[in-house]
Amino acid sequence: MAQKATIFKVELQVADMDRSYYADHSLTIARHPSETDERMMVRVLAFALHASPDLAFGKGLSTDDEPDLWRRDLTGAIDLWIDVGLPDEKLLRQACGRAREVVVYAYGRGVDLWWGRARDPLERTRNIRVSSVPLATSLDLARLVQRSMQVQCTIQEGHVWLGNRDATVEVVLTSLAGAPDDSP
Repeated sequence: MAQKATIFKVELQVADMDRSYYADHSLTIARHPSETDERMMVRVLAFALHASPDLAFGKGLSTDDEPDLWRRDLTGAIDLWIDVGLPDEKLLRQACGRAREVVVYAYGRGVDLWWGRARDPLERTRNIRVSSVPLATSLDLARLVQRSMQVQCTIQEGHVWLGNRDATVEVVLTSLAGAPDDSP
């Protein structure tokens, strides 16, 4: 019998002083059985960095034709496509053709190897931004996981902090391609 997704409830408070965006988001996250806490929290980080009322989670690991997060405009066109992890370079190029902007938050032990293979084809695309989340940071984010979470994210002058009442993680992204990270 197939395992079912685990449901997590996240009360996310975003104070993004760089964008003058201040809002609370009640998120329900279905974590696929093969998804790690680390990956799920990088998705929460990506949501916080691009938070808006129209940002939504995709179907997740079970589909290749949807991102981890996306925002559509009023016509249904894809305005923003966000993937986390080490996505297939071919799928990212296809996403660049479907969306106005594509953002990747790469994390994990294989980022350097993945970027070495994906760099040339992805740098030729005009609408992609790739950032790396340091391994220590993604592991620290995973330690924040609880089935019901209250998470605060503060963004100021390009600095990002994500935390709960017990711990705070400073997130320093490394830009690999595209616009600098101080303008998520």
